[in-house]
Amino acid sequence: MKNNPLPRLDMSPEWRHRLLPHARIMPGEIWHDPQGKHRVGCLDATDAKTVAALIGGSSPTLAIQDPPYNLIAFERRSIQEYSDWCRRWVRITHAVLAENASFYVWLGADQKDGFQPLADFIVMMRGEPFAPRSFITMRNQRGYGTQKNWMAIRQELLYYTKGNPDFNVHAEYTDIPKILRGYYKEVNGVVTENLERSGADTIRAGNVWVDIQQVFYRMEENVSGCYAQKPLKSVERIVRASSNQNEVIIDFFAHSGSTLLAAEILDRRCFTADVDPMFCEISIRRLEHYRRTGRLGWQNGHPFEKEITEPIRECSEAHHLPSRMPSSQPTLFG
Repeated sequence: MKNNPLPRLDMSPEWRHRLLPHARIMPGEIWHDPQGKHRVGCLDATDAKTVAALIGGSSPTLAIQDPPYNLIAFERRSIQEYSDWCRRWVRITHAVLAENASFYVWLGADQKDGFQPLADFIVMMRGEPFAPRSFITMRNQRGYGTQKNWMAIRQELLYYTKGNPDFNVHAEYTDIPKILRGYYKEVNGVVTENLERSGADTIRAGNVWVDIQQVFYRMEENVSGCYAQKPLKSVERIVRASSNQNEVIIDFFAHSGSTLLAAEILDRRCFTADVDPMFCEISIRRLEHYRRTGRLGWQNGHPFEKEITEPIRECSEAHHLPSRMPSSQPTLFG
């Protein structure tokens, strides 16, 4: 098995410098899907004008946002600055969504620093026009920790709504196993527990998800170089429950392109963006790779294998940037 992954691009400036010439869009540009379904913009989520250019008059019914956790353009800020920044893109998200729409936000809690920014974001959202609906926990199969604390194996997902959107309850029935006992009920004079009362061995998804594998390098959907890739299964669950075929989904923090790929697989349209040209390019390449091969990512490899043929190793010297490769007719924001 080959072993040729990219290092984390947010922590590898020399590799970013080396790969940037292969990014086909730069800040202020939009890539339009040749098949007419999707768009990828290199934009700032807090810039209403560029977001409007990406949306182009459509009425998205679902937003799935995965902002960096207390990082703005890879720089750590005070929690007040972070909350203010979140408030700006939340309001822009609300403004471009349809009258009835769903809004999901992945956000972490730093247990070494007052559980920020999750707690602060929740308080901030009390002053915004979205209605809170659920607090979802996704259990990672892998975790991290020390001998002096509980193992950290959870990711947090907040669910809000605008108006009265569809919620496709039948799409929510999953392969989550019945693992909990203790709900006893008398049926025909016999006391039974909840595992006995149904012929099915799975349950409808609640707000604790225990059946989703955290992405790691041995998985087909792995996209090396990314630092916070969300499992495709988790995004597909959101998309099935909170959107319908042919509707538009938005995601202003594309990163590894999971929302874009889920929309492609489930016959939705996705207008996604990232402030970083490298993650825009990775998202585009992931979509193209799926259409060409049917594969969800690059197990033990990476999206730039044709351009970077030698095995990946840390660069020891700086590289001069050649002129940028021609873009595939991007749209400028103005």
